[in-house]
Amino acid sequence: MASVEPVTIGLIGFGALARQVVAAFEAQTIRWVVLLRDGSTARPPTSVKIVRRLDQLIAEHPQAVIEAAGQPSVTAYVPDILLAGIPVVVASVGALADEDTARAIADARQASGARLVIPSGAIGGLDYLAAVSSLPDAKIRYRLRKPVAAWRTELEALGRSNITEQVVLFTGSPAEAARLYPKNTNAAFTAALIAHPAEISVTVIADPDIDGNIHEIEIDSAAGNAQFRFNNAPSPDNPKTSAVTGLSLAAAARDILDIGRKL
Repeated sequence: MASVEPVTIGLIGFGALARQVVAAFEAQTIRWVVLLRDGSTARPPTSVKIVRRLDQLIAEHPQAVIEAAGQPSVTAYVPDILLAGIPVVVASVGALADEDTARAIADARQASGARLVIPSGAIGGLDYLAAVSSLPDAKIRYRLRKPVAAWRTELEALGRSNITEQVVLFTGSPAEAARLYPKNTNAAFTAALIAHPAEISVTVIADPDIDGNIHEIEIDSAAGNAQFRFNNAPSPDNPKTSAVTGLSLAAAARDILDIGRKL
């Protein structure tokens, strides 16, 4: 019987989120190629191939690439990967709040036909959001509450490191939230993309009385009323990120590659 070649998947970055993605593929034989910037202190397993330049990653002919390195990496790498005809799963969805980045990605998709996949990440209910988004009366409110550990830098900047009650850090648009809190509000911008053209308001809260990352979405429209609440365990290595986010990225990549399906 002929041997089956392993699937090649590219990864941009190898921090806590990328490690979760690799762990989620434990049951499949994957050939991993990781793009790391010069000076990176990340230490992928010895089984992982490391490259330092984008052209080297593309030359490995990955069947898909997963971005897990933050918003600047979306701007720097994703358009060229798409132009090469390689589908990309994006974790740092908030990068698309930048108009130039969004335009470059749209142009690359149109030129090559490659898919840009936006995973559900830390939330669900996106099919409902998409269904009601075109209703003229749709009103969507997104509330994000995370424990103090996820907001240490922001609270220190406000001189409020030792809070004993909730602090509202932000109220406004998803795009502005993505700009101000690029590591914390990707799920909010995902909801905004799916809900377009309906408007969505975002509230960001630091809460000393919770342990999980809580995402609450309320929708009112002619189709009815809906409330979604997701209380996610934070990643053990990065409290800004929900543990389910890595699983979501892996599930999106499996869908592209048609591997590990149950149905």
